[in-house]
Amino acid sequence: MSEPTTPVALASGSFLLGGDLPVTRLGYGTMQLTGPGVWGDPADPDEAVRVLRRTAELGVNFIDTADAYGPFTADLLLRKALHPYTDDLVIATKAGFTRPAPGVWVPVGRPEYLRQQVELSLRHLGVERIDLLQLHRIDPKLPVAEQVGELAALQSEGKIRHIGLSEVTVAEIEEAGRTATIASVQNRFNLADRASEDVLDYCEARGLGFIPWFPLATGVLAGTDSPLTRIAIEHDAAPSQLALAWLLRRSPAMLPIPGTSSVAHLEENTAAAGIQLTDEQFQSLEAAAA
Repeated sequence: MSEPTTPVALASGSFLLGGDLPVTRLGYGTMQLTGPGVWGDPADPDEAVRVLRRTAELGVNFIDTADAYGPFTADLLLRKALHPYTDDLVIATKAGFTRPAPGVWVPVGRPEYLRQQVELSLRHLGVERIDLLQLHRIDPKLPVAEQVGELAALQSEGKIRHIGLSEVTVAEIEEAGRTATIASVQNRFNLADRASEDVLDYCEARGLGFIPWFPLATGVLAGTDSPLTRIAIEHDAAPSQLALAWLLRRSPAMLPIPGTSSVAHLEENTAAAGIQLTDEQFQSLEAAAA
């Protein structure tokens, strides 16, 4: 196992989640700590534990997980690796999917189901209150107010500190906001896929955290002669590190959560916190992605 080093994640800066929880802007996502199809145990559970412990050594204090990862596999690994948790560790989790089979995700937002999943997450994570509970998907079969309202009820009972949303539009954020205070949004967003740019701008303007999932996707932008590859060479960095550096530069509300099941890859991702893009480099990447 790698020796402890300087907490390099701190170079990414911090964000005040929900107005009262300081988190490192470069976090970690647990989805890859499961088997194929985000189902069952990983091939190497011991390495998964090492990855989670290494996140803490590198200064990452924001970890994103979900009851659906496994299901509950990632949560149990997280508890095994880091419980009892340090006071500054912020765990974000999600509820709102059922997992009937590997690779199958079915949104269910019935209040009684969301309540059950929150109670199970509390037990599996070993906490008395969830720092950030995100509605994994809005169930189209039910009113938004009914789903978010149950989370607000759990919040009033002291079981949830902050409420977030995932894969939503600006209109859906505003609709949910009429029932509860929303602290964050988690949408797919990366250098090559910026369909949620309006959501990001909305979050930044209102102090909401924006958590981009699938943050490392670069696609054709990582080609041999691409600006991403050229600038990566200038920084003696990997294209994936530049993709993270671009996200961190794009908005102060951006909270990337790259995931991996390897300590070496974790260290590479976290090193992106120290990469400072020049204005020219940032604009070059922006133009290439556009």
